[in-house]
Amino acid sequence: MNDYAVMHYPAANRVYAESSIRLLVSELRAFDERALGGKLTEVAETTIGGVGYVTFRAPELSEQDIELLSNVSTLYALFGVEGPVLRPLTVRRLDKFDSDLLTIQKYSGKTNELFTKLLLNVTALGIDRPEEMLRERLRVFDPMCGRGTTLNHAMMYGYDACGLDLDGKDFEEYTRFIKTWLKNKRIKHQADTAPIRRNHAHVGRRLDITLGVSKEAYKSGETLQVSYVHADTMRSNEFFRAGSFDIVVTDAPYGVQHGSRSHVNGPGRNQQRGSDLARDPSRLLADAMPGWASLLRPGGALGISWNAQITDREELVDMLTDSGLRVIDTDAYRGFQHRVDQAINRDLMVAQRPTG
Repeated sequence: MNDYAVMHYPAANRVYAESSIRLLVSELRAFDERALGGKLTEVAETTIGGVGYVTFRAPELSEQDIELLSNVSTLYALFGVEGPVLRPLTVRRLDKFDSDLLTIQKYSGKTNELFTKLLLNVTALGIDRPEEMLRERLRVFDPMCGRGTTLNHAMMYGYDACGLDLDGKDFEEYTRFIKTWLKNKRIKHQADTAPIRRNHAHVGRRLDITLGVSKEAYKSGETLQVSYVHADTMRSNEFFRAGSFDIVVTDAPYGVQHGSRSHVNGPGRNQQRGSDLARDPSRLLADAMPGWASLLRPGGALGISWNAQITDREELVDMLTDSGLRVIDTDAYRGFQHRVDQAINRDLMVAQRPTG
């Protein structure tokens, strides 16, 4: 057995930093359970030379093991521990673009980008073939994508990214941001924004982007697709084909800063901000979940983070189960609850669409 140590990323957000080491331990356990064959043992927080690390023991890590662990959300550096010496191991992240794709946007209510990466990771690990997160161009859908943090993380991994949100301002801000970013980075792309009409009625707007990781990839047709639909999440399956996504992942409204409507003035009113917002997002989730689940391919996974002070865990399990999904309810997936502020205890849950 060999000893290893992970130096965690120094999170800028103070509250998230307080939880980050514990979340790193839970994320490592999820990677181990779903993709590493249970080879990590004695995963624990450790102080070495006055600096906090997460350490574990394992047989010698293979190249694929290291490649998987390189993408743990808060992993800053990975070491082999040889007595008093830390030997750096070369990490190989999936990242295809500069990190400012994730960090430039600053706005009130933005989900911490490190947590978004964690949520995307543990959901990708929930698919039937989790090793595909390294090798395949997965298709990711966020049905309440806001200003696109999930879309940007999916792009960073070289995945196709689709999102939907009812907030017109968020749609416009993301469209402005991503077009400017692509232009400034001189990334070859084509971006089109157009209205969506059904039966001669305007039902939303759509941003579609085709881009290349490199100029050569773009010219050869090896392109990524990014789409953002400005519409109601209850109508997700009207805009995207059933069974077309490997991953559905979203950060649900917390019932504090964000709110939700569910049939307040008839169908199609949830998720929009306004004076008649429902503070409890449970109804929104219950109404929208079957549509989200229908977009998953067999073996695909749905991951959701939510405020555990507002929606009971077992209530969410029932929603996912009633939508035909199987919740991954192992110890590794039960260690993610953490405090965001006095009104929000955030947790996450992942469920897989059965293949049979």
